[in-house]
Amino acid sequence: MTLGIQLLVGGFMIALAVAVHAMALDIIIRYADNFEDFVRKFLKKIWKPVVTGGVVLALFCVHVIIIWLWAALYHFLQCAPLTDFSEALYFATVVYSTLGYGDIVLGESCRMLGGIEGANGFIMFSWTAAFIFEIVGQIYRKEAKAL
Repeated sequence: MTLGIQLLVGGFMIALAVAVHAMALDIIIRYADNFEDFVRKFLKKIWKPVVTGGVVLALFCVHVIIIWLWAALYHFLQCAPLTDFSEALYFATVVYSTLGYGDIVLGESCRMLGGIEGANGFIMFSWTAAFIFEIVGQIYRKEAKAL
């Protein structure tokens, strides 16, 4: 695959990841209030960490979905030296998380995709951190108003 094709495919994957992440954030924010009301009724003393934990768990699941999309792409494109889906999933996880062990290096035909995925993961995790910060801020602002 040429560099230009890799950039186009990588750009498509970034757009797909952003769309999945944005839709998930929208769903999470819509249901967070309902979840908060439900948890507050039953767990009066520890509702804040439970709600925060639920939001973080939901966001973690979103990242898992995006990693699986990247792995599916590597597997579909038969990027060497990835021989099966489990190797593609391992590679996608290491790259997306920007851990970058370096134990697997993609061949030239897919190499740029790994770099694009790393940048995508970095941006998605940053976006997630900002979202969590805002959710926690809203939770504590609501608590302060109630006092």
